[in-house]
Amino acid sequence: MSDAPLFATRADAGKKLASVVDDLLTQQINTFGETPRPIVYALPRGGVPVAVEISQYIGCPLTIIVSKKIGHPENQELAIGAVTAAGSILWAPSYRCEFNYPQWQKEALDVALKQAKFLEAQLISVCPKVKPKNSTLILVDDGIATGMTIAVAIKALRRLCPREIWVCAPVAPMRLLPYLREWCDRSIVLAAPQSFFSVSNFYVHFPQVETDVVRRYLQQQD
Repeated sequence: MSDAPLFATRADAGKKLASVVDDLLTQQINTFGETPRPIVYALPRGGVPVAVEISQYIGCPLTIIVSKKIGHPENQELAIGAVTAAGSILWAPSYRCEFNYPQWQKEALDVALKQAKFLEAQLISVCPKVKPKNSTLILVDDGIATGMTIAVAIKALRRLCPREIWVCAPVAPMRLLPYLREWCDRSIVLAAPQSFFSVSNFYVHFPQVETDVVRRYLQQQD
C-alpha cells in the first residue's frame, strides 16, 4: 500500500476512531460492568483535533500529555529519544547510556524538555481536573511514525496507576503494531500500511495545528 490519503482531516479521522472506541468500551462494560469514566489524553498539538471527536462521542473529559522528540543536533529529523513535560525520558536503543550521557546528548534533551514544558504551560490551564488512578486512559495522536513520543507518553501515564492504557491513532506503520501491543493494554489503529513515509501523506488536509486552536478545542468542553 502506498502513502495514499485515507482521511480527509484530523476531525474525519477522529470520528472514525470514536465509533470504534465506543464499541470497545461497550464491550468492556458488558463484560466487566460499569467502570470509571474513561479519560482521553491527547498529544498536542496534532492529536487534539482527533481526540476531541473521541471525547465528545463517548462523553468523557479531554486533557493533554505533552511529549517531544529529542532530535539529533546534526539532524533534527532523527529522533534519538523523546521526553514528556513531566520529565519521563525514553532513548532510542543506540543512544541509551547506563551512566553519564555525552554533553551533546544532555543538551539535546534539555532543548526538547524546555519545548515540552513551554507547550504544557500554554495549555494546562484550560484542561479539566481528572483522576487517572484506576481509570481507562485513552491516548490519542493524529498518527504514529517512529513511536518514540507515544511510547514515552505511555511510560508517563503508567506512573498514574490507571486501570488500562489504550492507544488510539488513525494510522501507524505495520512494523510498529507488535510494539504498540506490548507497550499498552489495547491499541486501536485504523490503518497500518507497510509503506510509510509521513503521517501527513495519509491526510488530504493536514495543516499545522496552532497552540491557540488547541486552547479553543480544550475550552469547548462542557
